[in-house]
Amino acid sequence: MTSPLPDALLGPADIRELAAALGVRPTKQRGQNFVIDANTVRRIVRTAGVRPDDVVVEVGPGLGSLTLALLEAADRVTAVEIDDTLAAALPATIAARMPGRADRFALVHSDAMHVTELPGPAPTALVANLPYNVAVPVLLHMLDTFPSIERTLVMVQSEVADRLAAAPGSKVYGVPSVKANWYAEVKRAGAIGRNVFWPAPNVDSGLVSLVRRTEPIRTTASKKEVFAVVDAAFAQRRKTLRAALAGWAGSAPAAEAALVAAGVPPQARGESLTVEEFARIAECKESGE
Repeated sequence: MTSPLPDALLGPADIRELAAALGVRPTKQRGQNFVIDANTVRRIVRTAGVRPDDVVVEVGPGLGSLTLALLEAADRVTAVEIDDTLAAALPATIAARMPGRADRFALVHSDAMHVTELPGPAPTALVANLPYNVAVPVLLHMLDTFPSIERTLVMVQSEVADRLAAAPGSKVYGVPSVKANWYAEVKRAGAIGRNVFWPAPNVDSGLVSLVRRTEPIRTTASKKEVFAVVDAAFAQRRKTLRAALAGWAGSAPAAEAALVAAGVPPQARGESLTVEEFARIAECKESGE
């Protein structure tokens, strides 16, 4: 074997053995699909560009497949796990399979949506196989809560990956695309087959890379105000912005005034606008009040 730690990472037999010992059956409710292929987790770590000085936060580590691969490459890894059984078992798995790195690992037993602080140094990277049913809110919450995260690589359902990385004008461009772009430059970073998971999901998976903007979007509007415009614009996709933003602005004429002031045609639709244009619209409502 050519891997530096041939026995450290989890293979299919290890995963099933661990799961059986813990009485764990992956649940659809939590969107759990465990990665059983060591080459895949190493590929994820490589694609994420994890460096020896990185402090990585991982959401939903499960049985620890990706966690072990991250520990091989990073300075520290903090894993956030909501499941009681999995959270209780993970430190022992790390200690048994990678004893020399166990002191570089921390576990936070919590729902990632409620995490507001992490132990140890501030995270520099987020790398995760995100549970499919909560992938977008968890991703946005982590980017918002931890501005020190410079680089993110997440594995999500392929359609979600397409949405996150979509550009204005694309059929799948929508709320996740705009909000992710508020924080970062977003792009697709590869596809992952179904056979590397247990159980195999009925959907394909994709990798999404997010590199935080070095300069935030320049606007006098707050993130909350900009996101309110985005939510309103896509709530009724087929409507023109003049109509879609009527509720947000107070009336259709007020929406039109904000759009004209922002330099956006009132007959345009939300899927054609950049995040910067949404920010300008938010600013123009402010000045109109």
